[in-house]
Amino acid sequence: MPRINDHFLKLKAGYLFPEIGRRVRAFAAANPQAKIIKLGIGDVTEPLPPAAIEAMHKAVDDQSKRETFRGYMDDSQGYDWLRDKIARFDFQQRGCEIDASEIFVSDGAKSDTGNFLDIFRSGHAPGSEGGNVIAVTDPVYPVYVDTNVMEGNTGAANERGEFDGLVYLPMTADNDFTAPIPDKHVDMIYLCLPNNPTGAVLSRLDIAKWVDYARQSGALILFDAAYEAYITEPEIPHSIYEIPGACECAVEFRSYSKTAGFTGTRCGYTVIPKGLTGSAANGSKVELHQLWSRRQNTKFNGVSYIVQRGAEALYSDAGRAQVRELIDFYMENARLMREGLTAAGITVYGGVNAPYLWLRTPNQMTSWAFFDLLLTDCHIVGTPGSGFGKSGEGYLRLSAFNSRANVEEALSRIARRLKV
Repeated sequence: MPRINDHFLKLKAGYLFPEIGRRVRAFAAANPQAKIIKLGIGDVTEPLPPAAIEAMHKAVDDQSKRETFRGYMDDSQGYDWLRDKIARFDFQQRGCEIDASEIFVSDGAKSDTGNFLDIFRSGHAPGSEGGNVIAVTDPVYPVYVDTNVMEGNTGAANERGEFDGLVYLPMTADNDFTAPIPDKHVDMIYLCLPNNPTGAVLSRLDIAKWVDYARQSGALILFDAAYEAYITEPEIPHSIYEIPGACECAVEFRSYSKTAGFTGTRCGYTVIPKGLTGSAANGSKVELHQLWSRRQNTKFNGVSYIVQRGAEALYSDAGRAQVRELIDFYMENARLMREGLTAAGITVYGGVNAPYLWLRTPNQMTSWAFFDLLLTDCHIVGTPGSGFGKSGEGYLRLSAFNSRANVEEALSRIARRLKV
């Protein structure tokens, strides 16, 4: 009988979003007449930009002719014509010295943030011959924690759901949902900005403090910028590479899922600057770029030609305008939700530079109690804040990804329930 990876058994509560789905399905089965509005999981609702659709249709036709057919790529890193546009539009036009050769096209930031652990030593013995000391914010996108548990980088969870071996950086209203810089040595730090779930952002000065810390301590920042396109305030950086020195200490993850509605199409990318290194067992420095390249070429055959053509079209004049229109639509939803919920007497954070709103639960309700109230009384699905970590208790996340009619109806139901 094969031996399983026992580390999976530490994840006793199950992944947050399937648990939400289970509860919603049970409610729907018992209340078939209810029109449920889902503002919980951050899936988009609007169609893909027409430029991407047109490009993918043409790419399908390319696959029907021998002279334009594409099979395996020579390298799973991605086609040059897409990576060149990513480098130019997403980084170089913002003053970031990122070259196309430093970009790895993938099937999404979620996959990459988890798979990236493959190139690091695992084991629950931080600071010794075992693994690395990992820091995460609290609340946190669950993938960061769960994948480290699966890799064996943690011990068991305590009664608060915190895993032994991880360094938790609390983000609360008292510190404006800004994670404190660790007061102890860590090897790797996950930063998600704009933040999921709180919607918070950091100023250029605050991000520079993280870069300075990482450079001085030898730590690596895993910078998840999946929501950078939703930043509305011009002084907020879109990339960590806008900060001098970041290429020496940071990897950045990006996604087209929320930027252009590719949640079902699947495409994103990771940037690994050349010269960024980790340490081998003998103390020598090894470039992370070459390790990730080897990992990808061994375990991944690359994103399909058709999807990469769709992603490339997002950088055309028409594509960029259409993406902007799509983001503006969701951010108008966020504005309506923020104003409507505030008028209903709920304290709301986020929704300005991110498509997520972080609600303080009314009357000191627990996160799951407020989730149940919204589901049973308003037929609305949110995401309990406690599912993102101990510091998320007493909050609930709502997503602006939905139709305008559903957003307006949801706000009306909440207002009626709270008797505003």
